[in-house]
Amino acid sequence: MSISDTPPPAPPGPPPAPTNQRSGCLTALMAIFGIILLLPGACALLFGGISISDRGRIDSDVAPLVFLGLAVGLGGVALIWAAIRGRRG
Repeated sequence: MSISDTPPPAPPGPPPAPTNQRSGCLTALMAIFGIILLLPGACALLFGGISISDRGRIDSDVAPLVFLGLAVGLGGVALIWAAIRGRRG
């Protein structure tokens, strides 16, 4: 037996962590539902803008609907953002 200058082989490292990727179908559905949720937000902006331009303020019976529409629209924006961003982990 001879002594060699090469070190013994290193043991194999841990396997790579599995990547949790979302399916393309789920991403498309999230984007579609996000676009659908943008419609109430656009209507809220339209009706709120018309109400402000006519009387200078939003009527008390229209204000809750405008705010609800804006909240739904912001949910649509968040859903689209989550679909584009993907899962980070």
